[in-house]
Amino acid sequence: MRYRRTTAGVFSTLLAVTLAATALPAQAHGQPAFAAAQLRAEPNQVRDLTVVQGDGYATLAWTPVDGATDYQIERTPVADDDTVSGPSVISGVWRPNRQVNNSSPTFADAGFAPGSRFQWRVRARFGTTTQPYSTPVAGTTRPHWGDPNTPGQSLRTQWETTLGAQYTSDVNEYAYTAAVDELSDRVRVVEIGRTIQNRPINMFVIGYPKPPATPEAVAATNPLVVNCNVHGNEPGDREACLIMARQLAFTDDAGTLDKLSKTTMLIVPTINGDGRAANSRGNSTGQDLNRDYSLIRQPETQAFVEMVRDYRPIASFDGHEYGNTNTGDLPMLPPRHQNVSQGIFDTSQDMIEGHMYTEGAKDGWWACPYGCTGAGVGLSEETILRNTLGLKNVVNSLLELRSSGGPTRPDEGNTANNRRRKSYSALWTFHQFLTYHVANIPGITKARAEGIAFQSANTGRIVFRGSRPIEAYPAPHPGEAPPPLDAPTPERILEQPPCAYRLTEEQYHGARSDGPAGRQTTVAQRLAAHGWKVVKVADGYLVPLSQPERGLVPLLLDGQAVEGLVDGERIAPTLTGTHNGPLTVTGVACLAGATVRGPIRVQPGATLIVNGSAISGPVNASGAAGFVLTDSTVNGPVNVTATRGPVVLVDNRVSGPVNVVNSAGVAPLLAGNTVSGPLGCTGNAPAPVNLEVANSVSGPKSSQCARL
Repeated sequence: MRYRRTTAGVFSTLLAVTLAATALPAQAHGQPAFAAAQLRAEPNQVRDLTVVQGDGYATLAWTPVDGATDYQIERTPVADDDTVSGPSVISGVWRPNRQVNNSSPTFADAGFAPGSRFQWRVRARFGTTTQPYSTPVAGTTRPHWGDPNTPGQSLRTQWETTLGAQYTSDVNEYAYTAAVDELSDRVRVVEIGRTIQNRPINMFVIGYPKPPATPEAVAATNPLVVNCNVHGNEPGDREACLIMARQLAFTDDAGTLDKLSKTTMLIVPTINGDGRAANSRGNSTGQDLNRDYSLIRQPETQAFVEMVRDYRPIASFDGHEYGNTNTGDLPMLPPRHQNVSQGIFDTSQDMIEGHMYTEGAKDGWWACPYGCTGAGVGLSEETILRNTLGLKNVVNSLLELRSSGGPTRPDEGNTANNRRRKSYSALWTFHQFLTYHVANIPGITKARAEGIAFQSANTGRIVFRGSRPIEAYPAPHPGEAPPPLDAPTPERILEQPPCAYRLTEEQYHGARSDGPAGRQTTVAQRLAAHGWKVVKVADGYLVPLSQPERGLVPLLLDGQAVEGLVDGERIAPTLTGTHNGPLTVTGVACLAGATVRGPIRVQPGATLIVNGSAISGPVNASGAAGFVLTDSTVNGPVNVTATRGPVVLVDNRVSGPVNVVNSAGVAPLLAGNTVSGPLGCTGNAPAPVNLEVANSVSGPKSSQCARL
């Protein structure tokens, strides 16, 4: 059966209406007008045209004509009585590569001013030869979302009030943001940082009935985040984000409220306020912020990375615009860096190809991979947000809005039409993102947990720069020309990873010049922004690779890195074979794939790093500088007391009790462990965390570990 959409959007207060074909004179014998029109249909005439209104777009659907090469969509302004009130335009061209289900062609016509009335017709073409138009369908498009007489819903952005003639200014954004915050209990607006020119970087925290009160509480809800405007001269997504914040804040739609009750949505409208004010790609120093999320030289990227550290979103979309007129409406791309775990990559691809392509085909939007026209874009630079987030175990996608109409939207030489189409296509995408996220939280959290375990195990090679392939979707569908592959060259591969990197005092705390004057930050501050565990040792600072963001660590700290911060010293494992009898650790010991047949004792001030090892006996550490145990098996208890540095236990199997007591300065990380015995945590400041990756404990979980 051919798809027929019965709803458009998520807001029941504005129900979608399928518009019937314009009435034709009834035949003398009393036959219904529609049936008469069908009987009079000409050869190769499009039949069964329907039009369904969405927010800022109208979805046209029709029965395909055998042998048609493509279809032209005509839009004509009409008055309330459906008399023509303006010139007709070819507003769109449907081609087979637009969607994954060619048997049910749809087209999202967009660009018009909301609330206007039009009639639409569609005709097939065989090559360049046009066929007869369909019977016309007329209808009124949706006005701007929200009842103008209802507080909150009545808010409008500058972009909306000028019908796309002006983008929302920073002053208008801040006033609008504050009003949404004041009028809705579902919203809390937090300032996550300031730009170089001291503009606030705000974030909507949206939940139902109220958003959680702290970042830690938000993290427990498996939040999702949209980053709306990193390049200042690409503001289309930002306008969509501001509208979506109003919709989520004030809608009465039960389905939307149900989604918000199951997660928390984070929306960052403008990370690059200085660039937006200047309409420039970079920030006020000229830095492309989307080449700085790993290096975090700028205060804007530092604010965002610290937000990710504290709020721990598990999924993300990053909004951009793309100047290629021949590409799709909505090019998308997952994190491609080869250090990204397989599950994060696969789930990101499922969000794009499994959901966005399919839903786009239903609603008429052309979603495709970034680079779907064969352009050399969308590679593996870890400095780009989608890759940085993938390396942080976040399922995510870049979104590009085609910045001008092109062959498939020929009427968009009109600037306002073009702007409206861009922003409303982004609004559609972000609502679909929320829908996918809520429906797939179990799969996303599973991929994230597997990513954290994989990274913490510190196994497998390190790739300094190189992308995963994006396979072509079967032609003639989206992805017939996928983005290029930048396979890693031999000098960008390290087959045997080190155990850790040692940084000198100068490397770690020394002044740097790679940032704006007066705002430079040290390596220590940047690693803290990433949330990485660092152990203070006698001769410097140790950064273990056995931690959740292992895939990103060498890209900043190895001399072989393409865009690194420092040339840290690689620390090789000290034990990889079998050790019979007790093991006492003084100084730094690193076990990788080792077997210890006996107990391990870590002396005060010493550091133990263990990954992928087997220990037959108890493990005790008291007063250690640092304690890291990942992907290992321990037949006996594990007791960690009064550690003055980081404590990391991830994806271990322990036969016996585990106790973490009186650690100071850094929150102990206990995630994904299987403990055959009790798990106890007391006196730790701050309290232990599990990054929302639960531990399996057969005994009681007590005190600070009760919720882990």
